[in-house]
Amino acid sequence: MTGLPVTNPCLSFWQQTTRLYPYLNYNDEALVPRTAKYVIIGSGISGALTAFKLVEGGVTGPDIVILEAREAAGGASSRNAGHIRPDAFRGFTAYKSFHGEEQALKIIANERTVFLAVDNFVKKHNVPFDFVPTTTFDVCLTQEFADQNAKSFEAYQSAGGDVSHIKFYPAAEAREKTGVPQALCAYEWPAGSGHPAKLAQWLLAQCIGKGVQFLTHCPAISVTPSSSGAEQILWDVNTPRGTVTTPTVIHCTNAFAPHLLPQLSSLVTPERAQAHAFVPPVALTGSKVLQSTISLRRGLRWFYSVNQRRSDGIIILGSASASPKVSQAAYAERQTADDSEFGTEIRDDAVANFQHSLPECRPEKLRHGEGLQHTWTGIIGMTPDMVPFIGRVDGSPEQWVCAGFNGHGK
Repeated sequence: MTGLPVTNPCLSFWQQTTRLYPYLNYNDEALVPRTAKYVIIGSGISGALTAFKLVEGGVTGPDIVILEAREAAGGASSRNAGHIRPDAFRGFTAYKSFHGEEQALKIIANERTVFLAVDNFVKKHNVPFDFVPTTTFDVCLTQEFADQNAKSFEAYQSAGGDVSHIKFYPAAEAREKTGVPQALCAYEWPAGSGHPAKLAQWLLAQCIGKGVQFLTHCPAISVTPSSSGAEQILWDVNTPRGTVTTPTVIHCTNAFAPHLLPQLSSLVTPERAQAHAFVPPVALTGSKVLQSTISLRRGLRWFYSVNQRRSDGIIILGSASASPKVSQAAYAERQTADDSEFGTEIRDDAVANFQHSLPECRPEKLRHGEGLQHTWTGIIGMTPDMVPFIGRVDGSPEQWVCAGFNGHGK
């Protein structure tokens, strides 16, 4: 069963660049309050946004407690590759096999809805998290994957899915549009990028400003029925710094949800994902930075995400979860909830494939100070049917869960 997050995690690029956040280690020694109307476990984007929406809906700030096991937004929200990238069609056939055609159509449509909701939210609240609405490319680098993508596109379109926002480019045009000389074809659609830690931290700051009680380095050890509930069911959320009793518990712990909800142990599985920061060469600086995000795809699980930040030019590079160039032993190390380390084989594979696909970044063209800058990991929560668990916890009145995002952040 998944335990608590490790206490000595590595720092991501996003965390390295937000060390001045004033609430980073907020209330790290304070005792928990004795009671609260709402206890939210986890301070990533899900937990912080839940608190934000409760306050926005009229709940008094001091009635909400957020517990975080490590520093503020210390989990997957601050460790990803910075994408806000809806699945435009590719996952349709897989979703259909699990959930049927009607639900698969709704899942893909919801991806675009969420992206537009983020765009609207950022504009409405003027959220300073380096958000860039742009487009993204699926670059097909093998004929096998090009055929798979074409099949998914055709199936989605035939089922009535909206493809009006998707552009297709054959080989020559794909190479010109993406700068990837090996491209066999490419698909483009609206997407975005941002600084995920800044988003979670902004949400937390807004909540704290409204009186929400936030405690860092205060893991929830267990949630048990309380003996205090004479007229209603209450829960004791037990921590190393005391117990807070509440009628409502909201689990926003993603891959770590099974620690408190053992019934999810076989349904939400932790997996260690890995990302990298790359200082670009001159050819990708100034006005020549990449204008879109890219997925360099050789297979459904053999791909590398590329996201060049507009604010500083740093390229955030994802890693493949199924590259044939990486040993099974190295991939076996991904099956862990430990984000204190990273895989050197996985790193080397990601950098090599990225440099092969974007010739400007090859080793012989890099000066001292350019190239790989940093590598980090984060723990994602995988589910058997590719969608998260969001809603009531069966058998536990007024406990709710938001977990299992499959590394996608739906």
